Amino acid sequence: MGFVRHAAMVAWKDLRIELRTREILSTTVFFAVMLVLVCSFAFVEKVASIGDLASAILWISVAFSGTLGLGRAFDRELHGQTMRALLLAPAERGSIFLGKAAGVVVTMLVVEAVVVPLVGFLFGAPVDHDPLVLVAVLVLVTIGFALVGSVFAGMLLPTRARDVLLAVTLYPVVTPALIAGIKGTAAIWTAALPEAYFWIKFLVVFDAIFLAVSLWSFESLVVE
Repeated sequence: MGFVRHAAMVAWKDLRIELRTREILSTTVFFAVMLVLVCSFAFVEKVASIGDLASAILWISVAFSGTLGLGRAFDRELHGQTMRALLLAPAERGSIFLGKAAGVVVTMLVVEAVVVPLVGFLFGAPVDHDPLVLVAVLVLVTIGFALVGSVFAGMLLPTRARDVLLAVTLYPVVTPALIAGIKGTAAIWTAALPEAYFWIKFLVVFDAIFLAVSLWSFESLVVE
């Protein structure tokens, strides 16, 4: 219970800062919305499968905006040596990691709550088709993205080129989850639920593996 409580405290600390400043949320939502709008004008008349296109644009916008949010969420810990203070706190390092990742997950889900209806409106994607399955895909991809991203963002925190290095290191690892999100979302919007369930199972395995790897590696990577 202490592990969960410490993780919740770190997550609530990040969310309270975000509720007060709205720096990450406003930036990521604006970026995601602009990307969807640009793609709607560029591609909507040139493809046969709107479901596949809308799914790809949805996850590209979420991934790019999530990368911005990850970098900013950990940049905050540079001010006043906050990360050092967190690491010196009487709490397990794994709970600190989970708290940071949980804050990223909540922020990304808020962005997705804005972007998904926008994609449905601009591209005519059936976002109300099997909404519970769609939510499952969104949550699972977001969790996987936040777990992997939090490890790399924390590891790169002391480096000067962390913004560039974060994208270079993050996307090769998180690409399978993004592909699963694109394929799973497209399957939902084209009424191919068996395929969607396959990608959901894939994402559950992906999240479980990287949760274990992240908890094991976070302390050594951040301390180094």
